[in-house]
Amino acid sequence: MSNLRELALDAKAWPFVEARRILKRIGGKTPDKGYVLFETGYGPSGLPHIGTFGEVSRTTMVRRAFEQISDIPTKLFAFSDDMDGFRSVPTNVPEQDMLTQNLGKPLTSVPDPFGTHDSFGAHNNARLREFLDRFGFEYEFLSATECYKSGRFDDALMAVLREYDAVQSIMLPSLREERRQSYSPFLPVCLESGLVLQVPVVELNADAGTIVYKRDDGKMVETPVTGGHCKLQWKPDWAMRWLALGVDYEMSGKDLIDSVRLSTKITRALGGRPPESFTYELFLDENGEKISKSRGNGLTMEEWLTYAPGDSLSLFMFQKPNTAKRLHFDVIPKAVDEYFTFKEKFGAEDDSARLKNPVWHIHNGAPSADLTPISFNILLNLAGACNTEDKSVLWGFISRYAPDATPESHPSLDGLVGHAIRYYKDFVKPTKKYRAPNEVERQAITTLIEALSVLPDDAEASDIQTQVYEVGKTFGFDPLRGWFKALYEILFGQSQGPRMGSFIALYGVEESIALMRHALTDEGLGAA
Repeated sequence: MSNLRELALDAKAWPFVEARRILKRIGGKTPDKGYVLFETGYGPSGLPHIGTFGEVSRTTMVRRAFEQISDIPTKLFAFSDDMDGFRSVPTNVPEQDMLTQNLGKPLTSVPDPFGTHDSFGAHNNARLREFLDRFGFEYEFLSATECYKSGRFDDALMAVLREYDAVQSIMLPSLREERRQSYSPFLPVCLESGLVLQVPVVELNADAGTIVYKRDDGKMVETPVTGGHCKLQWKPDWAMRWLALGVDYEMSGKDLIDSVRLSTKITRALGGRPPESFTYELFLDENGEKISKSRGNGLTMEEWLTYAPGDSLSLFMFQKPNTAKRLHFDVIPKAVDEYFTFKEKFGAEDDSARLKNPVWHIHNGAPSADLTPISFNILLNLAGACNTEDKSVLWGFISRYAPDATPESHPSLDGLVGHAIRYYKDFVKPTKKYRAPNEVERQAITTLIEALSVLPDDAEASDIQTQVYEVGKTFGFDPLRGWFKALYEILFGQSQGPRMGSFIALYGVEESIALMRHALTDEGLGAA
C-alpha cells in the first residue's frame, strides 16, 4: 500500500470521510455490478442552477477520494427526472402561454420554448450537460424517459407493483388526509391526452403487470406499469431508481431529508439496499431565501463564470457543505483569493497537508502550477484607481510590479484581470461612496504621503506596509483596522479593500501619492 493511500485512509477532509463510509458499505469488495455507483439527480423543470453544479462537484470530490483509497472501479450517473409531469411554468423562460397549455405532460413531451431542442426537458438536459462538460466532469448521463421506455426500469417497477401495499403503508401516513384517498405510487401516462395523471388505482394485476385506474371522466383504463406507460411518484421513484441502478452513494439537500427517509424505507420494502446518503445545507440568496431554479433567484452558473474563474466556484462548493451559505455576488472576490491562496500553499505542503487542501479535491490531487502574483481584491481596486475598463492599462501596472508576468506567460492572471474589470464595473463602481477625511485622518494621510515620498518607486510591498502601519499607530488608530477602513473609504469609496502595501507597490508610489493628494482636495471627494 502506498504512503499516500495510507494517509488518505486517515485523512480528515470530508470527502475522505464519506469515501471511507462507502468502502465500509461494500466491505472492501467490488459490488456484483462491477463498480461503485455514485448518482446525482436533476429535475429539469427549469434551467439548471448553481446548486445542481454543486451536487455534481461535491459528489465527484467524494468519488475521487474513494478512488484514492481503493482500486474498485467507479461510475457517476447524472440522472435527469425528465419524465416528471410539468407542474408549473418557470418565470425566467419565454413562451409562457405555450408552456401553460402543456402543463401536466412529461417534460420530454413539452415543446422547447427556446426552439433549439425536441422538448423542454431535452433543452434543460442539454444545458446541464454542456455546463458539466465545461468543467471536465466524468459522468454518464441518464434520462428517466429513456430508462422507463427502454425497459431498464421494468424489473424494479414490477417490484413496486408486487409490494404495492407495503409502499402504500410507508407513503400514506406522510400525506394529508384528502391526498391519501386518491394516492397511488403509479402515475399513468394517458394515451389520449399525453398527461401524467394523478388518479386513483382501483385494481392491481401483478401477474399481468398492469393496473386499472379511474380517469376524471369516470372511464376505467387498464395499463401496463412497464415500458413507459406509468411514471412513479417522486419518493417511490427515487427508491425504485436506487434499486434498479444499484446506487451506492447519493447526496441531497437539507430540504429532502424526509424524502430520503421515506425512499430509504421503500427501497428496503422492495428488497433493495438504499445508498449511503449525505445531506448538505442549502444555498441562500442575498435575502437569506433558498435559491430556486423556477424562481431564478440567487447566482446562476453563467453569472459566476462571468466574474470569476470556475475553480473558485469549486472551492465555494468544497467548503463547509454542512453550513448554509449565501450565494450572492459579494462572495465571489473572497472565493477567488482563497482559491489562489490554497493553490500557492499546495506546492510547499507535504502529502498529509495536501489531502486537506481544497485544491487537492478540486483538481484530483494535481493542480496546475500557474499562480497569480496579484490578488483579485487588489485588481478590483486597481481598476477603480485607474478608472478604466481596459485590460492593457491594468497590465501596464502589473508589468511594472511583476516584470516577468505577461498575458501569455500568466494566462490565469490575464483571465483574472478580465474578471476583475467586469466585476468592478457591475458591482463595485455603482456602489462607491467616497467621504472626506476628518481632521485626524487628514493629518495621518498627509504624514503617510511624506513617508512614502522618501521611498523608491520600486519599494517592496512589505516596506510600504510597514510605513502605513507606523502612521496608523502614530495617530492613535486602535484598532488599526479603523485606519485601513478610513483609507478604503477615502481613497476607494468602499469600506473594505486590499492590503495597502501591495496595492501601493502595484499602483506605484508616485501614483498613490497623487491619489492621496487628490483625495485631500475639495474636488477629490468621489472623483478618484
